[in-house]
Parts: sequence; structure tokens; C-alpha cells
Amino acid sequence: MEEVVLRLKELLFPANADIAVLSVGVDIERERVDAQCTMAGAAFPGCGVCPTGVHSSYLRFLADVPSAGRSVVLQLRVRRFRRRNTKCPRRTFVEQIPGLTRKYGQRTERLRSTLTAVGLALVGRVGARLAAVLSMPISRSTVLRLVEALPEPEVSTARVVGVDEYATRKGRRYYTVLVDVETCRPIDLLPDREASSLAAWLAQRPGIEVVCRDRAPFFAEGAAAGAPQAVQVADRWHLWHNLSEAAERGRPAPPLPPSPRSCDPGTRAGARLRKEAVQFTLPTGHSFAERTRAKHATIHALLAAGHSKRSVARQLGMSQNTV
Repeated sequence: MEEVVLRLKELLFPANADIAVLSVGVDIERERVDAQCTMAGAAFPGCGVCPTGVHSSYLRFLADVPSAGRSVVLQLRVRRFRRRNTKCPRRTFVEQIPGLTRKYGQRTERLRSTLTAVGLALVGRVGARLAAVLSMPISRSTVLRLVEALPEPEVSTARVVGVDEYATRKGRRYYTVLVDVETCRPIDLLPDREASSLAAWLAQRPGIEVVCRDRAPFFAEGAAAGAPQAVQVADRWHLWHNLSEAAERGRPAPPLPPSPRSCDPGTRAGARLRKEAVQFTLPTGHSFAERTRAKHATIHALLAAGHSKRSVARQLGMSQNTV
């Protein structure tokens, strides 16, 4: 029996030598592991001196990583130590097992790290659904709290910085987002998109060699003032976007499909539609705007010819609200 208990201890707590497994209970959905700490004492958190007596003990119920498709609950008996020094403001404290428990924690550290990895990959509701499938039930709010509790990662000095605008309310409230182009990770978010803010941010980081930005003039001014040693280049996305806009402006608008009833050459509406189609063959602006104007003229021509809104919507394949 002792050999079986030792095997269970090695299996369940391979990195903790000061834990003794007392019993294991298994039912259909859950496993319960009864354990206790076997350390002779614990260092006082304030001064590091070991206490001289045990005040009391109680049970902690910690969720642990699942086993064989069942959720695991660790029933751990912990001790509260008492310090005999009356001058210390803190008289008692509860022992913590390194790598397994933390103060006020309801999960073991290994389960916490597993759920944090799920939260980093999926976050929110999707992470909670996957955790439930893996026999680690958790709410989406707890997944977010575990992710938010992570320490801020150390940001290395970027060599190539991407600069672009970011809008929370398009046309009203804009920010400046800065990204490390080599690692594809965001670095900072400035409260506006002014050249002075970007220049001040770049001036504090003299190691920047390349500024990859869009073609906004205020970003060009800020990069030139804050990082005169850096080379300014246009990023790939804005180059392709500008090229597609130029190609779209130069492409003729496609003619509208003729209506079988209203585009009869012998009718007045049909002659008007042919005339408007010729006018919109060579657009003067963006093709989307020209197509919208052509649809607008077609609808009004059909309405002027005596068709109802329902009939126009059926002929042109639109909804009545759009008509």
C-alpha cells in the first residue's frame, strides 16, 4: 500500500517533495485527492524567520488539472503558524506550497497556467467553451481576468517601427498606433495623431532606424522631427491600397443590366436610360459613386414611367427600402 501511495505522489506531484498523498476518491465526473504538506516549518513572510509553533490547520479545496477526462479537486490540509515574537505586527500566517498554491487562490498553479494559455490563444467565450470540453470548467470573465493578471511583457527596443492611425469613432476620435514591424507586435498607442506627439515619442527612442508609415503629412513631419536619422518608407498595405484606389478610379463603370419591361427602345423611359448609360460610361470619379448615381437615375426613370416601388425593386433585384 505504501508503494502505491508513493507512486501516486510521484505521479500527481512530481515537483513537490514535501506533499504526502493520503487518499484518492473517484466518482463518475470528479476525482478527489486528499493531501497534506509534510514540511517541518515555514519561513515567516515578513522577516524570513521560521516560526516556533502551529496555530491551527484547515482544508483548502483547489481545482487541479484534469485526469482521464475527469476534473480533479485537491483537498489540501494547510497549517497556520504562530509567531511568538510579540513585537511583530503580524502574528500568524498560512503556509504556501511553492509551485502549487498561492494566497487566496482557488486553483493550483499548474491549472492556472493551463487556463492562462487557453485564454491567450482564444480568450473569452471560445476559451471557456474549450476549457469545458477539456474538463476544466471556467467562465469567460475568469478567463479574461487570468489574462489581465499576467505581467506586462518586456518590450525590446524596436529597430523598424510602423506608424498608422487608429480610430475609435471614425471621423471624430483618432489615435496613433505604433508597431514593431520585425516582430509584428504593438508597442504603444498615442492619444492623438498629431505630428508633435509622434516626434516626442520617437525622440525618446534614438535606436529607431526605419519608420514605416502611411502617406499622411503629419506622420511625415513627426518622423522627420523626432527621428531625423531614420529612413522613412511607405508600408506595403498602403502601397497596395493606393494602387487599388487608382485602378478603381480609372476603370469604366459596368453598364446596368437592361430591364425587360422598361428599357424597350420604343418607350421614353428606355431612351432616357440609354442616354444616362452613355453618360456614365466614362466616370469622372470613383466607380462606386458612379454606379450609385446610375442606380439612382434608373430608379427615378422607372418611377417616372409609372412603375411602383415594388415593381422597381423586383426588376432591379433590390429591396423596397433601398428603392
